[in-house]
Amino acid sequence: MAGDGTAQRWDHTQISLQNFSYMWTISNFRFILEEITESIRSPTFSTGANDKWCLTVYPKGVDEVSADYLSVNLVLLSCLKSHVWAKFQFWILSAKGEKMQTMRSPRAFKFMPGCDWGFKKYILRDFLLSHEPSLLSDDQLTLVCKVSMVQVSLHISDQNRKPRIQVPRCTLADEIGDLWENSRFTDCCLVVAGQEFQAHKAILAAHSPVFRAMFQHDMEESRKKRFEIPDLEPQIFKAMMDFIYTGKTPDLDSMAAALMAAADKYGLERLKVMCEDALCRDLSVENAAHTLVLADLHSSGQLKTQALDFITAHASEVCETSGWKAMVGSYPHLVAEVYRSLASAHLPLLEAPFQSLKQS
Repeated sequence: MAGDGTAQRWDHTQISLQNFSYMWTISNFRFILEEITESIRSPTFSTGANDKWCLTVYPKGVDEVSADYLSVNLVLLSCLKSHVWAKFQFWILSAKGEKMQTMRSPRAFKFMPGCDWGFKKYILRDFLLSHEPSLLSDDQLTLVCKVSMVQVSLHISDQNRKPRIQVPRCTLADEIGDLWENSRFTDCCLVVAGQEFQAHKAILAAHSPVFRAMFQHDMEESRKKRFEIPDLEPQIFKAMMDFIYTGKTPDLDSMAAALMAAADKYGLERLKVMCEDALCRDLSVENAAHTLVLADLHSSGQLKTQALDFITAHASEVCETSGWKAMVGSYPHLVAEVYRSLASAHLPLLEAPFQSLKQS
């Protein structure tokens, strides 16, 4: 009945698909088909939603049943959620730009980090070789994978059809930030390159294990509530403190590298990852080697993987830069990692960096 006071609610769940495609060209493919027994992996790619993926190709199949076939897989490396649902399809791009050998997944599959789905019997090796002029242009296989990710969103359309009270937004970050900006109720002084910053022990200790340990030590400077902060510029220190007090993203365009070092030193993991992301988006031929060094120095695993993938894809250009030559002289273990990455990708450009190394 309309007037019996029964509560009513209408919700709306929307299912949508996010589509993206990835194209991977593999050189010297006849050699790979005839000589390589292990899988080869594509560079890492992203959907733009913080999901990391790659493709794998097995030149001689994944088991005895598929030994005469080329096997292909889509691999989810990482994602923000515990899993994602996705459909996928593979095809070969012919020399004329036409889709060949299209295969589609019969349904959406559940991908968890480290999980792969694909086709064990994607294409017979003999068929691929017998149609080499059309499928292997210049001895290159161009494989395309299209992925449709399932996204679910819940919208509350109507609830009880009664007016609701507007709850103010949480302003805690603004209020704590005001304590910092206006030096209210401070209980310690941090000195950076002669410049003094008034701060709050409790807030710093709550966010940084390094500050927490510093304040716990029974030292003379602790009793005086005055602390020297070495090896940081005031501008970088202030950006780090702004983040500690407000959680807001600082301007990373010009200081991502220095801030990542500060975040690593003071145990600010979220800020460190934000700096990694900024450096990753700024990867170029000129800075790739330097970025790899930074990632290695500060144990930034995700950034190191991205830098290695970038260098692998642009090896001949990167090995001509001053950053590469500096890395060759000071960080030979990273040069070795680059060569291993090149070898695993089976790139024909492997010789160029070796020549550059010998000339350096």
